[in-house]
Amino acid sequence: MQEFLQQKAIVTGATRGIGRAITRALLDRGATVYGLYGSDQSAAAELADQCQNAGDRLQLVRCNVADHEAVGEFYATFEAAHDTLDILVNNAGIRRDQLLALMDIDTWQRVIDVNLTGTFNMCKYAVPLMLKQKYGRIISVTSPASYLGFSGQGNYAAAKAGQIGLTRTLAKEVARKKITVNCVSPGFVDTDFIGDLSDEQRAAYRKMVPMRRFGTAEEIADAVIFLASARASYITGAVIDINGGI
Repeated sequence: MQEFLQQKAIVTGATRGIGRAITRALLDRGATVYGLYGSDQSAAAELADQCQNAGDRLQLVRCNVADHEAVGEFYATFEAAHDTLDILVNNAGIRRDQLLALMDIDTWQRVIDVNLTGTFNMCKYAVPLMLKQKYGRIISVTSPASYLGFSGQGNYAAAKAGQIGLTRTLAKEVARKKITVNCVSPGFVDTDFIGDLSDEQRAAYRKMVPMRRFGTAEEIADAVIFLASARASYITGAVIDINGGI
């Protein structure tokens, strides 16, 4: 099914976990995907190897989404090749967990910079490209931490809550131009993003989930694909929970 044939997509945090699943799902449906990644070149090489059949429809670009100037340079390169943009997926994210009383300012700021400012930076340049054609889909990957709060994740929860506020505001600003802006909110997903958890922590978190299992990256990608499609044309400013019932 080539529902995104001739469409251009940008996915941040594209080479691992949820981002990789989203990238592959878009490619499978005909899109040209610019996959942005931070520093893990081995993961980028692995994804490129997995997606050889996509040919030049997959472009992997190293870019720090927290760096406004670097994002601007990326978009300048993108615009040199393409006049418009159809889909933006803000998936890049990091965790640096620490109790608030023990958290230093650098730990706080780094998480805000990547998760929240990175989303702003990507949207800032994407929206004008979407306005040109009066069409676009922006999907950001947030977290239940934004409203539940988890001990040691004050920085992460604040950044993810900020993503939701930004999403709902931008959705109102561009709604008349047929641009939709939404979030997906995955619960615990079995990727290397939670690879630092001990077996005891994983068991405890699994008990929090009524379905008694973690989600898969592909289950999150399915929701992103729906929101990126024409079928979701009347959904904007929404947060779609994909968390097994938390």
